[in-house]
Amino acid sequence: MGWLSDRAQLHPSVPDAPAPQAMTRLAGMWVEAGGMLEWLRLLARLRDLAKAPRGSGRPTVLIPGFQSPEWALSPLSWWLRKMGHGAQGWGRGTNRGRVEEDVMAMVAVVKRLAEDAGRPVALVGWSLGGVISREVARELPDAVDRVVTFGTPVVGGPSYTLAAGIYGPELCAKAAQRSALRERERPLDLPVTVIFTRQDGVVSWPACIDRVTPFVRHVEVRSRHMTLGIDPDVWRVIAEALADKG
Repeated sequence: MGWLSDRAQLHPSVPDAPAPQAMTRLAGMWVEAGGMLEWLRLLARLRDLAKAPRGSGRPTVLIPGFQSPEWALSPLSWWLRKMGHGAQGWGRGTNRGRVEEDVMAMVAVVKRLAEDAGRPVALVGWSLGGVISREVARELPDAVDRVVTFGTPVVGGPSYTLAAGIYGPELCAKAAQRSALRERERPLDLPVTVIFTRQDGVVSWPACIDRVTPFVRHVEVRSRHMTLGIDPDVWRVIAEALADKG
């Protein structure tokens, strides 16, 4: 994986990941505050990004994170289309955190996309958008053939995120139990690429580590949570994950 910069590292597994921790708003926002220069880094890497693997038109749905508007992933969607991928937004505007409702709606959308294209769909999700992507893929094993997540908690529901205070301990506990049960009883049987950063100030990064999915690849980057969507290493990893092999 020589194309990764010195700010990214491939991990087939992450055995050194500690237990996830509860996030505090003060500490989390302090970590996130230094990320706005990522735009300059992205612009400086655009020429290099043009060498990324090209797509074959596969329908690819991008799902934003909690309280993020759909346009937050527009730069990534634009670039993926430019690189030959059939990228599009999820069509539901700002992600308000209505996970069950969103999963049901996206199941219908993704099923229709796969039928119209005559091929499976790829799902790319940021933070909570990755949670939704995983659940849609779980419901549609024949209509989704790969998932890419970045900054997405795999364990604990919102328990190890800054959103824990919004949901409250009771809802967090119930969400964590449901998540653990689904992962144990219906593990994803398709390629999953997990992108995480130890500098994440919104999600406790160990909660992003997927210890259940058989075909998972972990890639660590050195972004902040709020700038993962414009990190050139994240873009390149996504292009690699979406490329058809062989």
